[in-house]
Amino acid sequence: MTVYLELGQDVHVAGGDLNEAVQEGVRRGYAEGYLRKSVVRDPLRRVNTGDNTPAAINVRIVPGEGLKITVAPKGAGSENMCRVKMLTPASGEAGVREFVLDAVLSAGGNPCPPTVVGVGIGGSFDTVGALAKAALLRPLGEAHPDGYYARMETELLESINASGVGPQGLGGRTTALAVHINAAPTHIAMLPAAVCISCHAIRHAEVTL
Repeated sequence: MTVYLELGQDVHVAGGDLNEAVQEGVRRGYAEGYLRKSVVRDPLRRVNTGDNTPAAINVRIVPGEGLKITVAPKGAGSENMCRVKMLTPASGEAGVREFVLDAVLSAGGNPCPPTVVGVGIGGSFDTVGALAKAALLRPLGEAHPDGYYARMETELLESINASGVGPQGLGGRTTALAVHINAAPTHIAMLPAAVCISCHAIRHAEVTL
């Protein structure tokens, strides 16, 4: 579970700890919704926390007096198919395209296609994956505002669907429903890229307080 907080710089949270409030919300939501408890406290000792906490919290400071909360549960089947690669600047657009296509096509039917493919380009090793995952939040059918990346999204989607992987990997013309790209400034010596794949059940909800 990833929770995105867009915290207005003029907001002061009173009466408790914001992090714990978010965790308690996740805890109650999973209990009241009878959802599967899927989080282990330690990655190697594998003891289940029993309430799906802790959630990963991503905080962005924005202008204003509001707090926007976006909750994005995501299955591990598709998460296991995600990839990060530190390309060199010489790889250019062609290298990014090759990496994206290789990641999606090698995943085959494992992420339960038809999928939505989030692509992160730029930033650094520790931020490019977050760029790719956040790209999944964009509404389906909404193109990137930059025409360069909008064209790249369309062409990548066409290439992915021409692969014939199809729904559930059983063959067909719809392997992905959309490709969404997020790009960010990066160091002159780097070209990080990430692919974050979601299954067709791309769930998220948001509220602004």
